[in-house]
Amino acid sequence: MKNLTPNQIAISACAIISVLVLFALLVLENYFVLNLPWYIIIFPPVVSLLFGYAIVYYLIEKFIYRKIKLIYKHIHYSKSAKGSISRNIDLSSNLIDSVEKEVTAWEQDRNTEIEQLKKLEEFRKEFLGNVSHELKTPVFNLQGYIETLIDGGLKDEKINLNYLNKASKNIDRMNAVINDLEKISSLEHEKMDLEYVKFDVHDLTSEVFSSLELRADLRELTFSFKEDCDKPFMVKGDRSRIREVLVNLITNTIIYGREGGKTMVGYYDMNENILIEITDNGIGVEEKHLSRLFERFYRVDKSRSREQGGTGLGLSIVKHIIEAHEQTITVRSTPDVGSTFGFTLEKA
Repeated sequence: MKNLTPNQIAISACAIISVLVLFALLVLENYFVLNLPWYIIIFPPVVSLLFGYAIVYYLIEKFIYRKIKLIYKHIHYSKSAKGSISRNIDLSSNLIDSVEKEVTAWEQDRNTEIEQLKKLEEFRKEFLGNVSHELKTPVFNLQGYIETLIDGGLKDEKINLNYLNKASKNIDRMNAVINDLEKISSLEHEKMDLEYVKFDVHDLTSEVFSSLELRADLRELTFSFKEDCDKPFMVKGDRSRIREVLVNLITNTIIYGREGGKTMVGYYDMNENILIEITDNGIGVEEKHLSRLFERFYRVDKSRSREQGGTGLGLSIVKHIIEAHEQTITVRSTPDVGSTFGFTLEKA
């Protein structure tokens, strides 16, 4: 009798009423010895069954299931607005059971949505705090240098040029943060226009190695290709965007690599795609940080990356570019051993 449909409730109620009517007629017929024909005895229970069914069904539908249907439609409409397919409500089905499942699923969806909103709110607060910190530091430095120059330092040949150079570096840092913020905003709110061409990713990597060679030499860090990877690998993609990806990833190996360490790049044929991996033997990253590495302004070693001039937006930009190519990027790392960033590109 659990979770009966409206039809089943009406039929069950009318069947009970009809049996009672039939029982009452039989008692009266025996008591008064009426000797009525069988069809006369059967007629009232049949009539009560038919009319009773209609009346009970109407009452159930009007006073009970109409309210349930309203709840059901409201929940189903809210789900349909998110892409679910709406369907008609059939009162011959187990509506109560359906509503129970819908309410449970709806509650779970709402709880998940609330949790996501809380996370987004925390992310927003953290992001605003990070932006404020990233810009406040160079502004504070600029203010100090300029005030010193105004208070007489401009005439002091021992500090005037030095302070002007430091002020210029802080302006460059602010420009880098602002430019990367604009780039992130553009990547997140506009569809990236990619110019797909066929190119040799090995040749592009060599080009990036050359452009970063001086910076790597300052830390006595060497660039190389992994075994069997020092040869052409043709891929399809936006060459300038992929160059930006490689510059960001290889620059990170310089920032977080060991003095006298090495950066190696490897290529692997994955049938339809080519996997590109950039590996270093640097300080590595603890597992708890890996899931957040591609967030804006997220830093594992904040002081070190700022000293090296990083904005904290590089990996976020990298992720957007790779996803715009409909490809994936991953990271694996072990503290004091090193890190490997890998991304795929369509094979040409």
